[in-house]
Amino acid sequence: MLPLSWAIRTSGDPQSVAVAVRHEFESLDPTLTPSHMVDMNQVIAESNTRQNFATMLLTVFASIALLLAAVGIYGLMAYTVEQRTQEIGIRMALGANQGKIMRLVLGQGIRLALVGTVIGLAAAYGVTRLLGKFLFGLKAGDPLAFLMVAATLIAVALLAAFVPTRRAMRVDPMIALRQE
Repeated sequence: MLPLSWAIRTSGDPQSVAVAVRHEFESLDPTLTPSHMVDMNQVIAESNTRQNFATMLLTVFASIALLLAAVGIYGLMAYTVEQRTQEIGIRMALGANQGKIMRLVLGQGIRLALVGTVIGLAAAYGVTRLLGKFLFGLKAGDPLAFLMVAATLIAVALLAAFVPTRRAMRVDPMIALRQE
């Protein structure tokens, strides 16, 4: 014989009603005593456990990827500024102000971020069919989600490029020209 399942709605605390429900079942037929009573919130939580774990795992991996992207852009920009120190010194000696140097270095970082973001968004749009089952409340090609991701990536890239840009703006032309 298959076990019976009952769903009972209550406006109060489900645990307080459980005793009364058990008593009613026993009064009707002693063989119908409920052996396992579970709150519906617990049933829903258990059914969502797998999706919640997958979402948490994707969030952790996405955060690590964002951190790696920031560190990579910072490293690339710091290396570029180090390699171009003489060029920056010459530009400053010839009259370039800090604003022009900032536009030069930060512009390179922005271009790098934009190219990477466009390539990444194109690849992400192609993969949305595979990840569609993990998106809760979004459709697979949601433009707002893509826009928010692109804005976040560009903002992180700008922050990562800011420190090397500040270093480039502080280059002393005389010291830079003496280096080889």
